[in-house]
Amino acid sequence: MMTPKLSLVVPCYNESATLETCVARILAIASPELTLEIVIVDDASSDDSLARAHSLAARHREIRVFAHERNRGKGAALRTGFRHVTGDFVAVQDADLEYDPRDLVSLLEPLVAGRADVVLGSRFLAGGAHRVLSFWHSAGNRFLTLVSNAFSDLHLTDIETCYKVFARELIQSIEIEEERFGFEPEVVAKLAGRGLRIYEVGIQYAGRTYAEGKKIRASDGFRALYCIVRYNARHAPTALRLLVFAGTAAVNGLLNVGLFALLRGFGGSPWIALALAYAAASVLGFWLCRKLLFPLAAGQSGRPDAIRYAGVALAGMLLDGALTLRLVDWGLPPVLAKLTALLPFPILDFFVRDRFVFAAPAAVRGLERR
Repeated sequence: MMTPKLSLVVPCYNESATLETCVARILAIASPELTLEIVIVDDASSDDSLARAHSLAARHREIRVFAHERNRGKGAALRTGFRHVTGDFVAVQDADLEYDPRDLVSLLEPLVAGRADVVLGSRFLAGGAHRVLSFWHSAGNRFLTLVSNAFSDLHLTDIETCYKVFARELIQSIEIEEERFGFEPEVVAKLAGRGLRIYEVGIQYAGRTYAEGKKIRASDGFRALYCIVRYNARHAPTALRLLVFAGTAAVNGLLNVGLFALLRGFGGSPWIALALAYAAASVLGFWLCRKLLFPLAAGQSGRPDAIRYAGVALAGMLLDGALTLRLVDWGLPPVLAKLTALLPFPILDFFVRDRFVFAAPAAVRGLERR
């Protein structure tokens, strides 16, 4: 059997104080049974991280260095690194000293044995020594993992872990869209959507404090929640997809009723008010679905979805108008009648849009049935 080669992508932003020690720890795990490749991606550091990276590359033939002209974030740095790796397996290694590369040997075992497609290192499984840090930071990580598990239908303990090890062909086949720390929930969601064999292994963790240079912020936590919903939208369990569609339907409904009330204030035909309000809300609904949940892939045409959506919206407009006017005939005030007529629409929208307008690819539907 050939000696496996592990490529480590090291995203680096202002890590001059730790980069050389980090690389030394990585090089220490090389052995006759494991060869290494280190791809350092400097994300436009303002300190001398890039110069140190080039100095390391001059001394170690295993190291290659790439650099961004402007700071773009961890996800962008990883995207650059993944394009250039050549190993059999690929791991992410932050340039700080929070994670111990010796743990990567254990993470590789299920991959080399052919039992796993992806192995994640969990800070919350029984592992080595852990530095005790902020309760709220740990609680936030566990909350994000819980929400991610609900949407991905996986039972992971730590989605925000740095240590993720993949077969090279797998990670290079995944389009990484997030620029910053949203990479973590994004890649977990996209792995879940493929129905892969995912393993977890307990690891050591010596986390930094913010005073010591930790870069993730509360805003990244909110972005992570968005990423969990967006990237799991096509393959999440039915109940959660219904919840997501109900959320967009609620926004549409508020706009629909508000515009109807405004237009009715100007007088004129109720049918015109109904049609204009519903049309405006439908445009917003399509934009929300396309922008937040089902963005187009590179080279993909959105015209078929738009045509299906327009047909569904026209049918919905007629149903909405008929129900509203019937309720007005029964004595309800027009705005209340409009609001009441919209009550069944979140459920109807879900089944029509989920199964027809933004239907998941056949491969994803097959995973859902398994």
